[in-house]
Amino acid sequence: MKAQNSGKRYLGSALVFIGSYLLMMLVIFLMIVLNDFSHWTTFITHNFSQILSLLVSVFFLFGVVYFYYYFDDRTFLENPKDPFLVFTLLTVCAVICFLFGKYVNMDSRPFALFAILALFLLGRRQALFLNFIFVFLMFVIDLFTNTFVAAEISEEIYTSLLLGFISGTVSIFLVDNVRTRGGLLLAGVFLSIPIVVIVLLFNIPALTADLNWIKYIAAAGYRIMGSIVAVVLALALLPPFERAFNLLTGFRLRELTSTNAPLLKRLQEEAPGTFNHSLIVAQLAETCAVAIGENAELARTCAYYHDVGKLKQPECFTENQGDYNLHNEITPELSADIIRSHTRDGYELLIANHLPKAVADVALEHHGTLPIKYFYDKAMRYSGDADLKDFSYLGPIPHTKIAAIIMIADAAEAATRATQDRSPESVEKVCRAIIEERMDLGQFEECDITMKQLTVIKQTLVDALSGVHHHRVEYPAIQFNRDREVVRTAEEEPEDGSHS
Repeated sequence: MKAQNSGKRYLGSALVFIGSYLLMMLVIFLMIVLNDFSHWTTFITHNFSQILSLLVSVFFLFGVVYFYYYFDDRTFLENPKDPFLVFTLLTVCAVICFLFGKYVNMDSRPFALFAILALFLLGRRQALFLNFIFVFLMFVIDLFTNTFVAAEISEEIYTSLLLGFISGTVSIFLVDNVRTRGGLLLAGVFLSIPIVVIVLLFNIPALTADLNWIKYIAAAGYRIMGSIVAVVLALALLPPFERAFNLLTGFRLRELTSTNAPLLKRLQEEAPGTFNHSLIVAQLAETCAVAIGENAELARTCAYYHDVGKLKQPECFTENQGDYNLHNEITPELSADIIRSHTRDGYELLIANHLPKAVADVALEHHGTLPIKYFYDKAMRYSGDADLKDFSYLGPIPHTKIAAIIMIADAAEAATRATQDRSPESVEKVCRAIIEERMDLGQFEECDITMKQLTVIKQTLVDALSGVHHHRVEYPAIQFNRDREVVRTAEEEPEDGSHS
């Protein structure tokens, strides 16, 4: 039975693999036709063994990708969307490189494009491996089709292989820490430097024998253009891939945390108290994520949206209330149901607005299955008998360290704001109690967070909250007129608060 379930789990990815391979073969066939529209049938007929080698080579390369994930990260194959993204990237970038080679120049092909897109969409480790696959994919296309034959050059096939590998690898390490689109464009300029140096080194014998350097300078110029085009196209293609596959990149995370983001604007206008609370939690979560080596930008984004479900009934939450409190007029059971529903409402609102599932999951999980103490205590005082399940969040409990961080930071911020004593000792006691209670209630059992990391989070929150709520000196209540003369002090205020 387990074997059957396992097979079904990867069936979708296997179908994606087969479909993507057939699509790639169709793309390669069209390349052969476009390369020499008048004689493509002759090429296929006379080079049947090459075509067969091409079929086998591409199948082998696609198979290497599939089995890499099968043995290294099987969870990647459980969702067919993930391998579909990989094979789509391979196909799209191969087509783009072909078009530049066909209609611009063979030296202008933007090999680094695939590596940059894979880096932002899949991560550095996968990008390094997949860049190797992409370069060899282009190599077998160049070797077994009429690409270079149509361009009347053949000696550059192996040079192109090496330069493609170098440009992709260098771009991964060069762009890895870039966080702005302008920085990415600048990286394209720097990327061209090692490529040009290598091109010139390869041509040293020819340069010494041939005094006509124009074609070599032109080749270097096309390589520079290819490097810059790669980052420009990466900037253009990232948003469609982000939205089509609902992925998070550093660029999209910054867009989601802009105050102009639609849901954040709604939160600011309709639930200002919740919005301000979310800003503080975001600051705390980001600091904690840095402290334990998690993605700080993702932590900040998830914190911004963790309470967005309160938009459904903002007036039912303390931070948005004025003098009127709805909960004074309804039963504790109904109050608890309203309060705990904001996690599910937030998840549904985020999914409906096409935000990444990673953000929506945190909105759903940040209270886990914790009890809603205030209304449970209120029900016990009213009736003396209440079922704790009716006064607990419905879960699930946090599945990621980011969700655990926000669960702790959310409670720590609220508890610290509610207490009068905000000394470091008092804040430390509050944070320790919050973490210990959640551990006792099993809230961290599925998120792989360690005791050491929880200790680091606690201390980070103590330092941060002590800074946010630090003690201030009491300012004297003195007022001045335009001539900067004292006109009233606190002792001179009329007892009824009226002003002359």
